[in-house]
Amino acid sequence: MRTWLVAAAILWPALLSAATVERIRGEAPAFTTTIYLIASRVCHQRPERSFQSRAVTWPVCARCSGLYLSAPIGAILALLAVRRGTTRSPRRIRQVLALAALPTLVTLGVEWSGALPVTSVWRALAAVPLGAAVAWAVTAVAPGSSEPIR
Repeated sequence: MRTWLVAAAILWPALLSAATVERIRGEAPAFTTTIYLIASRVCHQRPERSFQSRAVTWPVCARCSGLYLSAPIGAILALLAVRRGTTRSPRRIRQVLALAALPTLVTLGVEWSGALPVTSVWRALAAVPLGAAVAWAVTAVAPGSSEPIR
């Protein structure tokens, strides 16, 4: 199961990137439409909150881009840790997730308060720790380990 999670964490951002490239080229309309449609189920896809390449809006917003682009790192680190026999307690996993969520929460608070404008770059960068941490946590607790989480 863990190997599949790592593969999925790598495959999804690759598909998002491929869809963007194909849209830029004006090719593979069925493929790109399918990816953008799937992405719309998990992201608002607001153009003003999304990155654009050559006037093509990415399939997910900047915050989701940060989450998805960092997920492979977290998933691979968890897979390596499990293979080394390193496990984390559920309490430690919750602490890591809470800490990793702080940058995103700060940008949300600043954005919603209207105190400062939050750019797409800041949204994406703030989401990187959370994306990596969630992928790490999900991969670490997934079935497939010979050793239970302590």
